Amino acid sequence: MAIFFITFVILLLIGVPISISIGASAVLGCLVLDYPMMVIGQKMVTGIDSYLLIAIPLFILAGNLMNAGKITDKIFSFAKELVGWIPGGLGHANVVASIIFAGMSGSAAADAGGLGTIEMEAMTKNGYDEDFSGAVTAASSVIGPIFPPSIPLIIYGATASVSVAKLFMGGVLPGLLMGVALMVLVFLFAIKYKFERHPFHVAALIRQFFGSILSLITPLIILAGFTTGWFTPTEASSIAVAYSLIIALIVYRTMDWKTFKHCLLESAITSANTLFIIGTSTLFTYVLVKEGASTAIANFILGISQNPAVILLIINVVLLILGMFMEPGAILTLMLPVLLPIIKSLNIDLVHFGVVMVLNLMIGQVTPPFGVCLFVISDVAKIKLDKLYKSILPFLVPLVVVLLMCTYIPGIVTYLPSVLVK
Repeated sequence: MAIFFITFVILLLIGVPISISIGASAVLGCLVLDYPMMVIGQKMVTGIDSYLLIAIPLFILAGNLMNAGKITDKIFSFAKELVGWIPGGLGHANVVASIIFAGMSGSAAADAGGLGTIEMEAMTKNGYDEDFSGAVTAASSVIGPIFPPSIPLIIYGATASVSVAKLFMGGVLPGLLMGVALMVLVFLFAIKYKFERHPFHVAALIRQFFGSILSLITPLIILAGFTTGWFTPTEASSIAVAYSLIIALIVYRTMDWKTFKHCLLESAITSANTLFIIGTSTLFTYVLVKEGASTAIANFILGISQNPAVILLIINVVLLILGMFMEPGAILTLMLPVLLPIIKSLNIDLVHFGVVMVLNLMIGQVTPPFGVCLFVISDVAKIKLDKLYKSILPFLVPLVVVLLMCTYIPGIVTYLPSVLVK
């Protein structure tokens, strides 16, 4: 087991991709511990052999189609007319557009890389600092995996055997709360630095609303399907893809077949990476459980305290640290076998814990030094990482405040699932 863990840490430190680091150390662990060779293939395949996980590549494709089909342009234009009149208007539009787009893709990287480009270009043209624009865009992009649909919540639901429909509905209020908290901070910055407002025109708002209404109702279709039981998360993902294609190819006519094929390729690459991480992580956790390491870690944490509030604080701190360095999918698959026995022993609601865990990991996506969304924003906007690291720090405060609220006020997460999902 020592060789197993040391190999994993060394591979991470020298910059080997997380999926390869997990897989190589897990395979080495199997060889050193003399497991049957067939276990390696079996566990990696069974880790991704789930009907529910089909939703992951489909939601990734839906997000890419909406970005390539210029649907995100219409979303941002509507958000600008809706909230642009508030001090710091384009910053607020940035957040609102991310909330709307979150109801379609479920991916922070898709938001940051697609919608983020439009948002940052508009903000910098209107006198906003590029550092501030990048920070707002990065912070708002993490709403995507909280507000339904959500790729990390799908992974959590598949791993923990929890209703994904309940998890999705549990993310609605936290996602909206994150948006409000970020908008409050943007407002304070706008007052301090006297950012310009976008003029408010009722006619322009109505025009943009009807021009983007087909995009705006996508989240409503998905949410209505979950609450009424019309379709499952996997079926919802296929509906999102079909709907995106119809809008982009037929209604708006903003996509050609060359762009469509490029979307398929990009989605396949991203999906393969995500599912490979899940597969290798499943093998890794198998070794942990088989050798009793997960039980030992759980017993150690429970030995510190039996108070649920204290345990949740410890778990949040650990996940925040891990989220700075690792992919959310890998952390979910690796840590859940360790954490679930603790959560169950303390009678903490699994839907509540799932949303809190994913929210925690999403904050890690915008936390220096290795937050994935920071790298995406730096790349698309050509902003130096050291500047982005500094400008993102104030935006971590409202996100952590929302995390603590969701952690210690379970009703924020559990109310809607208990009322709307049967």
